[in-house]
Amino acid sequence: MHPQLVDYAIIAIYFLFVLGIGFALRGRMKTSEDFFLSGRSIPGWITGLAFMSANLGALEVMGHAANAAKYGMFVNHFYWLGAMPAMCFVGVFMMPFYYGSKARSVPEYLRKRYDEKTRTLNALTFAVMTLLVSGIDLYAMAILFQRLLHWPFSVSVLASAAVVAIYIYLGGLTSSIYNEVLQFFLIVFGFLPLAILGLKAVGGWAGLETKLAALPYPGYGHTWANIWHANQNPMGINWFGTIFGLGFVLAFGYWCTDFLVVQRGLAAKDMPAAQRTPLIAAVPKMFFPLMVVLPGLVAIGLDPTTKELLGGRYDNALPAMLGKFYPSGLLGIGLTALLASFMSGMAGNVTAFNTVWTFDIYQTHVNPGKEDSHYLKMGRFATVFAVAVGIATAFIVLRFNNLMDYLQLLFAFFNAPLFGTFLLGMFWKRTSAHSGFWGLLSGIVAAAAHYTLYHYKMITYPSDMAANFYQAIVAFTVCFVVTVVVTLFTEPRKEEELVGLVYALTPRPRTAHLPWYERPGILAIGILALCAVLNIIFW
Repeated sequence: MHPQLVDYAIIAIYFLFVLGIGFALRGRMKTSEDFFLSGRSIPGWITGLAFMSANLGALEVMGHAANAAKYGMFVNHFYWLGAMPAMCFVGVFMMPFYYGSKARSVPEYLRKRYDEKTRTLNALTFAVMTLLVSGIDLYAMAILFQRLLHWPFSVSVLASAAVVAIYIYLGGLTSSIYNEVLQFFLIVFGFLPLAILGLKAVGGWAGLETKLAALPYPGYGHTWANIWHANQNPMGINWFGTIFGLGFVLAFGYWCTDFLVVQRGLAAKDMPAAQRTPLIAAVPKMFFPLMVVLPGLVAIGLDPTTKELLGGRYDNALPAMLGKFYPSGLLGIGLTALLASFMSGMAGNVTAFNTVWTFDIYQTHVNPGKEDSHYLKMGRFATVFAVAVGIATAFIVLRFNNLMDYLQLLFAFFNAPLFGTFLLGMFWKRTSAHSGFWGLLSGIVAAAAHYTLYHYKMITYPSDMAANFYQAIVAFTVCFVVTVVVTLFTEPRKEEELVGLVYALTPRPRTAHLPWYERPGILAIGILALCAVLNIIFW
């Protein structure tokens, strides 16, 4: 990669613009709700793009390109199976609970539905997860700085962290959301030409299929045709692990319960806008394999051994493609898009952390009853703390050669059992208060036990990703079963306490007065139909 002066100028302009947004919004951060939830005043189309862009950090851009180089077109499942159904579900069914309950965070909803100990357990585990995931984005950004400026890894991490800390400290969630919208357009303009140039270099779609078929791994060029048996695809996982592990547990566990993305919906100006937030995000999300999966496929097609172009690490797939195909100027746009995605991903985790820490841990257990200005200051302090810990966790990623393997491992630990807690809590009114805590704790312990057995080779799987899928299934199942059993032996909550928190006891949002293109149910049906067409085309 040989950037020229024009490329560095484009990157510098982006950094100045990002910091400028933070300074411009600083005067608007007068209350804690302004800082943590943008005053619940942002239009649906902006929160929709931010909902998707919060997921467009290192995990999406560099991680899925690496995933595609390692596992082939199977990675399309992370979009069409592992995102679309869950995003439609959270928009139609779950967002009314989150937004209507006026909860400021996912843990606060759990307190309303279950009890304080369930909220605290989720708040603590979510805080740990966001700090670990922040390290992924910092790691990816530091790798890029190494390539650009030839800085040591540690210096690159510190420089990356400083920029994110400044604009979140100044502008809170609003700063993060507006930068996420900017990042969305940067990624489109930065990576779409890469997909076109890469495909042209391998002889078009037919040439790419030929190169993938020549790889010494089965099923690299298929999405569905190779999942029926574990030995038919590079990931080494069959239809059950794919559909139930990824399509149900991991997908719904992330999109429906992860406060990082839910927080964007809570910032919307009203209930219809909150419901449309994940549905608006789903439309461009559906087509993102073109910009992240395709470059990964081209990379492995050009370098089957991963030694010449990729340097032995799948994580180098996207940066290597940028360096190979982009001339000066366009390279600057592509690099800026990468930096924007990493910064946005980390900023999303930091804003989620500072909200959960301030409301669900500090205000509840450490220092309750203070003035609102005190918690606003604590939120800013938590921002700096989260960035500092993210610097430390960035070094953990060095142990993995694929960002997505590490990320899905974290989701299998924390999000998979949490989905069981939410599923029963929202749709079974009999679920008792105590069952939420014991079910969630048991699921996390089961995930830790499964990982220990796999790590010490007491159980084996064909790939790390396959192990993650089955770990998610184990964690969800244990949580679900324990929650049901504890419920049967404990007293349920009174029904009048659950109005607005449980599906059977909550009035349905009225949408008949809205135009058809603003009705969540109609939008969800259209999105799933279009997704089904894409699955058939790339079977």
